[in-house]
Amino acid sequence: MRAPIGTFDDAAPAAERLDLLPAPVVAALTAGWGEFTAEQLIHVDSDPAVADTAVFAEHHGVELLDTSANCVVVAGKRGQDVTLAACVVLSRTRVDVNGAVRKHLGARKASFAPMDTAVGESGMEYGGITPIGLPAAWPLLLDPAVVDQEWVLIGSGSRRGKLIVPGKALAALPGAVVVEGLGV
Repeated sequence: MRAPIGTFDDAAPAAERLDLLPAPVVAALTAGWGEFTAEQLIHVDSDPAVADTAVFAEHHGVELLDTSANCVVVAGKRGQDVTLAACVVLSRTRVDVNGAVRKHLGARKASFAPMDTAVGESGMEYGGITPIGLPAAWPLLLDPAVVDQEWVLIGSGSRRGKLIVPGKALAALPGAVVVEGLGV
C-alpha cells in the first residue's frame, strides 16, 4: 500500500498492525469513533531511532514537516486540582501552554506534564504519544490547522511507527475540542 503522504517502504491499514500498537491505541482503533475505523487509518512502520519529527522527515520526506502533528500532555493546576490534557499542534508550531491551554482548562498555571506522568497515565511511549486512545477524562485540544489537514502524520503510541489519519478524524475523537490559537 502507498501512503498518501511521505515516502514509506512499509504502510498498511492500522487494522493489520494492531500487534505493533499499545493497548489503549488498539482499544480505540478497534472500537472506532464516528465514521472512522482502523481500516481507514494507515500505519507506517519505522525505526524508533528516527522517531523524532525532524529526523523522521529527513528519512521519509521533508514535506512531512508540514503535515506532521505532535501530541503533548500538559498539566493544568488550580489550587490542589490538576487536570491532564493532550494538545495536538502541527510540528512546525509549539503549544501555547501559558495562553490558550491555561485559559481553556481554567487553570492558574499550566505546564508540560512530567514524562513519567505522561507515559504512566496514557499507557504510551514518550515520543510516540498519540491522541487516539488517551484516557477518556482528558480534554483533547486540537489546533484548527491540524483538523484542516487532509492527511496528518501522528504518533502511534509507540516510538516504532506512526499513524496517518485524516485531520477531521482527530476532531471526531471523544473529548476533542478545536482551540483557536493553540499552536503558535
